[in-house]
Amino acid sequence: AFGVIADIQFADAEDGHDFGGCRRRYYRHSLRLLREAVQAWAGESPPIDFVLQLGDIIDGQNARRGEAESALQRVLEVLGQLSVPVHHAWGNHELYNFSRARLVRSGLCSRPAGGSAGPPDRDCHAYHFSPAERLRLVVLDTYDASPLGSEPGSPRHREALRVLREKNPNEDLNSPAGLKEPHFVAFNGGFSQAQLDWFDEVLKFSDENQEKVIVMGHVPIHPQASNGVCLAWNYEAALSVIHSHRSVVCVLAGHLHDGAYCLDSHGVHHLTLEGVIETPPDSNAFGTVYVYEDKMILKGRGRIPDRVMHF
Repeated sequence: AFGVIADIQFADAEDGHDFGGCRRRYYRHSLRLLREAVQAWAGESPPIDFVLQLGDIIDGQNARRGEAESALQRVLEVLGQLSVPVHHAWGNHELYNFSRARLVRSGLCSRPAGGSAGPPDRDCHAYHFSPAERLRLVVLDTYDASPLGSEPGSPRHREALRVLREKNPNEDLNSPAGLKEPHFVAFNGGFSQAQLDWFDEVLKFSDENQEKVIVMGHVPIHPQASNGVCLAWNYEAALSVIHSHRSVVCVLAGHLHDGAYCLDSHGVHHLTLEGVIETPPDSNAFGTVYVYEDKMILKGRGRIPDRVMHF
């Protein structure tokens, strides 16, 4: 069993709204909702084995307020009350607040320090681990190809900007207005070929060892588990890797605060979790997933509905 939560986006700030100005965001209350989630997970019986934090743990406005480090510490202190590991995905708000170089040295770097659990590029926050026999979790870095968090003028930054500008001629690179492919916006990102090659090798190993694989990353990789905008740039490439193997049973994502779900044509469940940040203080948005030989059962709290996903 494991806990799941997405898009906490904490800031010690008054309530605000999304970029469209119509969705309320509860910046300060999100920390209280996280505390409730931690208390609930701590009381689970049988106990949970770990928690997946699906990215955007603090809000981007912390950087402008000079509060990125203190906001991160406050959130990590709450998660630190758990007696189990927390695995973090990196989202766009992590990269609004910190450079990749800083994130690698932060409490949000849950990639193992040694060994070969991830791609050769140590700045790529992707890795895999096996929490139980014949079960593997893969954490993907959905901003491996992105101008966010990389040094301006660096090869990573230049290449990501080239790809983005090729697809998005808008002055505001966060605007999908008029785009044929509206997911090519700066608040999304993509996968490097090196990460995709590594992912393919991990799944090959899992196929050979008859493992079930759960994948997690911040940005959805299936259009039907998305609103068409909140979607990884080269999602087709990631899906192609998954569909060329038989081991993946579920892909977990955040980013789209409304949440979404689909069962794709290859029988893979794509579950996008509702975001804490847009959850009213009298509700919540987290869950516990119970994994069996032939299914996963999500017991949701607040805005997140219960779900049974058969393999």
